Amino acid sequence: MSVPLLFSPLEIFFNWGHVLIMSAMLKIDLQNLVSTARDRVAALQGVAEVLRSSGNYRWVGLYDVDRAAGTVKNIVWSGPGAPKYPAFSITKGLTGAAISTRKTVNVGDVAGDPRYLTAFGTTRSEIIVPVFDGAGENVVGTIDVESEKPNAFSEDVQSLLETCSNIIRPLWRP
Repeated sequence: MSVPLLFSPLEIFFNWGHVLIMSAMLKIDLQNLVSTARDRVAALQGVAEVLRSSGNYRWVGLYDVDRAAGTVKNIVWSGPGAPKYPAFSITKGLTGAAISTRKTVNVGDVAGDPRYLTAFGTTRSEIIVPVFDGAGENVVGTIDVESEKPNAFSEDVQSLLETCSNIIRPLWRP
């Protein structure tokens, strides 16, 4: 019994090629924003807009981590509304988990994760990517991307967002 192909090898090749081109364009856009930045907040706003449009996500926020004060504070956001929690404890939510573990937190169903701080009732999945200092040792910021779709962030998307974090790292204070 043969199984019919859902996509031809040619369709897969062109779709994968499209993904590679979009990924390369995203990286170039971010590198341009970083290299031409004169105003940090304006550059980060551009980053949030580019990240949001790159995956057609509902919301993207960029945050500063202030270890001395024990807080995480929103710098900029792109989406339908301001964050419900513009500042919160460094130990709270999925962001707190990403900071404490120094690893990306990728949750495909936020309703099933007790760490999730409900910001928008329609969020189904969320990914928090840490931004490290120049030495790569301390988390100085985070990228927060939310989607209305469950399991919106594949391993490839996670890897791409982690690369984006490295690209935009210079926009955080040393």
